[in-house]
Amino acid sequence: MEKSIYLPLITKQLNTQSMTIFHSQFEEIRKLITYEDFSLLTKRVIDLTLDTENVVSYKKTLDFLDWLDSNTNNTEAQKERFSNLLDELYSELSAKGEASNIGTPLLSTYNLIKSYRNSAFALGPINLEIKEGEIVGLVGENGNGKTTLLRTLCGELEPTGGEIRYLFSHKDNYDLRSRLIYIPQRTTSWQGSLLSNLRFTAASYGITGDENVCMVELIIARMGLRKYRTYSWKNLSSGYKMRFELARALLRKPKLLLIDEPLANLDILAQQIVLDDFRDIARSPFRPLGIILSSQQLYEVEKASDNVIFLKNGTPRNLATDTDVTYTEVSRFIVEFESEWKQEQLREALNSLRLEKLQINGGTYVASFPDDITQEMFLQTVLDSHIPIIYFRNISNSTRRFFLS
Repeated sequence: MEKSIYLPLITKQLNTQSMTIFHSQFEEIRKLITYEDFSLLTKRVIDLTLDTENVVSYKKTLDFLDWLDSNTNNTEAQKERFSNLLDELYSELSAKGEASNIGTPLLSTYNLIKSYRNSAFALGPINLEIKEGEIVGLVGENGNGKTTLLRTLCGELEPTGGEIRYLFSHKDNYDLRSRLIYIPQRTTSWQGSLLSNLRFTAASYGITGDENVCMVELIIARMGLRKYRTYSWKNLSSGYKMRFELARALLRKPKLLLIDEPLANLDILAQQIVLDDFRDIARSPFRPLGIILSSQQLYEVEKASDNVIFLKNGTPRNLATDTDVTYTEVSRFIVEFESEWKQEQLREALNSLRLEKLQINGGTYVASFPDDITQEMFLQTVLDSHIPIIYFRNISNSTRRFFLS
């Protein structure tokens, strides 16, 4: 009896929260007009258009994109057209009255283990949960289990112990594999053009007619692939092949994306763009999804992720939950920096802060201090002692700590 009373109330509260997120996001999108950030604004307009799931709205936005291509220098006209289109999208999406419940659990594992015969390596045990709208980063050196974990979660590898729970609705195993998508670092080649492949993918999942044409074109635009519609697999760079795989995945309307090393073949600017795209796509109020991505780009992943798991020899470590005494006893204030000074000079200058440890790795210093030392105190000492610093990062709350000896 209690369920029948309180479950609808909880659902209503979650839905209200999601609509609040939508209104907040929309206000941030509208500010992009003032900032004249038309590149990002275009992506967000496409996201809102896809949220409508309305072919009429799809066509309006595609017409606008065609107009935009011919009016790149007409700033005032662009502002007006963007504003009018946003008004229409806001009105349509507000009228839907319901958004997805961001924060709903999608997948959890309990003491998950994957081991191999005749091998000393074993993954786990791993306990994790990922929710709608959440990004989980997997970091660690090569050979420590990142790919093994992703392949086990998606069903390519059979776990040898523990349990994986898929918590989103799915009709059968085929539907599960359609909504839980694994994108490996090295993807298989394909024949034909990028456009024909994406239209075939959409058709394979029941998207036909005008909806197929319009949805494919919108996702191509969203992933920055409009110039490459006619390109074949061999004509695309590694970075654009990854964008193609993401476009193909989004056409399947996934609930969970597992992506192995998506930043591996991208320059630093492209990495930032892709990570921004991940955040926007994951946190859509109407089509939220969960993303688990592996990478060796530690700091970039930490900035984009809600939670980061460090894998060492198959064993997970997490700053928020780790109870291993070896790690919890590490000084709480740890700073990474680069300086032309030698270790002895630095030790003498930093001893006033009760320096506990000073390591050097490839020209980068890592200094550890007691937990009552603050970032401001460190920087003041740097200024007072005239220490020349060309790079500085507070890693007290970074999984970079787990890479320290």
